[in-house]
Amino acid sequence: MPTDTLYGVVGKALSQSTVDRIYRLRKRNPEKPCIILIGDKNELKKFEIVPTKAQKNEIRKYKKPTSFIVECTDKKFKYLHRGTGTLAFRMPSVKALQDLLLKVGPLIAPSANPEGLFPAQTLSEAEGYFGNSVDLYIDGGIIESKASKVIKLHSDGSRTVLRV
Repeated sequence: MPTDTLYGVVGKALSQSTVDRIYRLRKRNPEKPCIILIGDKNELKKFEIVPTKAQKNEIRKYKKPTSFIVECTDKKFKYLHRGTGTLAFRMPSVKALQDLLLKVGPLIAPSANPEGLFPAQTLSEAEGYFGNSVDLYIDGGIIESKASKVIKLHSDGSRTVLRV
């Protein structure tokens, strides 16, 4: 489905079986966490994450689309953080997508391509990659934007830009 940046292969982030299925489908490196789309900042509580004041101030500085990596050492989310002790979140600027996320819950959303290949820019490219392995395709036309900026937020308020 189209996200606020690229076509993504999306699924419920709070379902380990769904997350595992997406990793298999994309042939994704099992040690590499996925970005999680959230409908609003309160969704972070579902992952037992409470950003510090310094982190909140840092988040306010960036325009969308930006994904933020924060600490998440809770072992019950290891299937998401893949042993890194961190999770990446993005709140899309598209209101309809925010509304969907608030109804269905947070979604992992890696780009719609097998690991190492270019992200699909059209629905037909995504179908070419995944065929009948995907339950539902949603056509968003041609998407030529790039992946989100990724910034790691440290508890002291400092940051590290990982992807521009």
